[in-house]
Amino acid sequence: MALAPTPPPPAPQRPTMRHSSAFLLPSPAPGGGGGGDPDDDAATVALVVLNQPLPRFAPRLWSRAAVRVCADGGANRVFDGMPELLHGGQDPDEVRARYKPDVIKGDMDSVRPEVKGYYSNLGTKIVDESHDQDTTDLHKCIDFIAKNSSVANKSNLCILVLGALGGRFDHEMGNINVLHLFPNINIILLSDDCLIFLLPRTHTHMIHIERSIEGPHCGLIPIGMPSTSTTTTGLRWNLDNTSMSYGGLVSTSNIVEEDKVTVTSDSDLIWTISLKN
Repeated sequence: MALAPTPPPPAPQRPTMRHSSAFLLPSPAPGGGGGGDPDDDAATVALVVLNQPLPRFAPRLWSRAAVRVCADGGANRVFDGMPELLHGGQDPDEVRARYKPDVIKGDMDSVRPEVKGYYSNLGTKIVDESHDQDTTDLHKCIDFIAKNSSVANKSNLCILVLGALGGRFDHEMGNINVLHLFPNINIILLSDDCLIFLLPRTHTHMIHIERSIEGPHCGLIPIGMPSTSTTTTGLRWNLDNTSMSYGGLVSTSNIVEEDKVTVTSDSDLIWTISLKN
């Protein structure tokens, strides 16, 4: 009598990675959480400022960050932009002293000499990497935070990047490439209009939607490689083992319908969602 074939073992269940934009709320989340899992009150925020105009919520994020790094010309944006964002007759130099970067890092081709000298005199660390022309300033800053920062050993580190979107398209694509270069670090690129982050294929993703500040428009973009199978819940047009690729279907202009969105894919995806003014 022939024996029935042994069924294959079930595929291992992927761990769940949780995401939240609670760091953008006007008041800190209970317990002081800064990002990641909305139920995790120990999340640690690092802030990177690139060379684009500061978004309106920059002062709020600055106050919640454990370390603040300006990428080269990002120091100019803080120097010029923080006094403009903080209305009410405050003295510009008092504002600049209060919003002093911990580090200015990059190839130093964009930061103005007077700005670099001003912050250096206030104790900001200047890290000149003009010898390295193979990596972007954002790559240099992320690598610095991951390797040298006092928060580097935090497993729940969240790096918020201001000024990564907008401006030159090649800069934007370089910044998105950094997300793929550091898939194990929670990096969120922010502008006044939207935020984006990477959804690594190694996890199932639970995205908590803060409806007061984000949505409803969202997208899932297979930048880097095609996806042969992506499944979602919580969207108006959910994907069900759907293939996505450039030259084929890309899930843009989707709509968030529920407070939690789940995403499972066989490929790394970029998640993007609009921010409300």
